[in-house]
Amino acid sequence: MIGAIVRFAIRFPGVIIALAAVLSVYGVYSLTRAELNVFPEFSPTQVVIQTEAPGLSAELVETLVSQPIENVVAGVSAIESVRSQSIPGLSVVTLVFQQGSDLYLNRQAVGERLTWLANRLPRGVAAPTITPLTSSASTVLGIGLTSDRRSLMELRTLADWTIKPHLLSVTGMADVNIFGGDVRQWQIQVDPDKLMQHGLALQDVIDAARNATGVRGAGYVENVNQRIVLTTAGQPADAAQLGKVMLVRKDGRTLTLSDVASVVEARAPSISAAAINGKPGVFLFLQGQLGADTIAVTESLYQALTELEPLIAAEGVTLHRDLFRPANFIDTAIGNVRFDILVGSVLVLAVLFLFLYNARTAFICAIAIPVSLLAAVLLLGYF
Repeated sequence: MIGAIVRFAIRFPGVIIALAAVLSVYGVYSLTRAELNVFPEFSPTQVVIQTEAPGLSAELVETLVSQPIENVVAGVSAIESVRSQSIPGLSVVTLVFQQGSDLYLNRQAVGERLTWLANRLPRGVAAPTITPLTSSASTVLGIGLTSDRRSLMELRTLADWTIKPHLLSVTGMADVNIFGGDVRQWQIQVDPDKLMQHGLALQDVIDAARNATGVRGAGYVENVNQRIVLTTAGQPADAAQLGKVMLVRKDGRTLTLSDVASVVEARAPSISAAAINGKPGVFLFLQGQLGADTIAVTESLYQALTELEPLIAAEGVTLHRDLFRPANFIDTAIGNVRFDILVGSVLVLAVLFLFLYNARTAFICAIAIPVSLLAAVLLLGYF
């Protein structure tokens, strides 16, 4: 076989040169368009369903949330295994599909099955959601926020409402996970003694708060030539206004929420914390989509952060851009491979020239080495 190839190459050198040129051009083209990631995709084809169930114990989450979800999605085709994790307040159901199955079709089938659970889960349990489609090594960047002037609540608000939406608009981004800081809330801290004194129940407070903060359509007014849509704009603008909302009118007296509770702006119970260089702050994990080029997404994120830097600096916040950057591993690996190829090529040419003392043979090897490497790039890209 090898002899036949050699004879063909000697007999038709023009064909071999043309094939080598085409292979080199296409190999360089493929190399410039190759996706660069820290690891190849090694995780199985899977869909993860998360459901928040505030206030439920792990046993109740398993019985009332995880089990119904497992029963509904068990009939989806191509499923290999179903496993779940039930912890206080959270259910995580993982569906592993057959290797090679269409992941997007699987996600669509699971989403359709989950619609059957509408209004069938316990009251207060959030709707099941499918987690964003990410790769096994999905984190493309880790950044942090610290400040000497702003509180942790202000840092978290800046991250949630300004930085996160802007970064999610970058092509190739799947999700932004935020750790640390204090989530801002309006809290109605009820005094049980005052409730008993006025003969009220906790549900009365909940109903009053819900009615005051809800947004509802107000209908319309129609005359002979137009229809005017009515819009309500009476929602409280701050915690102080929420405290003035009427709770009940009793014995000729109007009771407000502030008469039975302290209505304040406070932080939500913490479920995470972060420190940057030993200083409390907010940390953001930026997750890339499945199949996204880590290098390209990282560069796009840097451009988005550059756009945000004037606003962040004006707020007195320090942005730490390179706390975790997987692209560094890729850059280092490419640099090492480039150096090794260069040194190896020089050594091969030197040894061939010294032993054979034939410049033509050394030149042919100098051409064959990069062509062989480009052929390997094509095979790696195809598989």
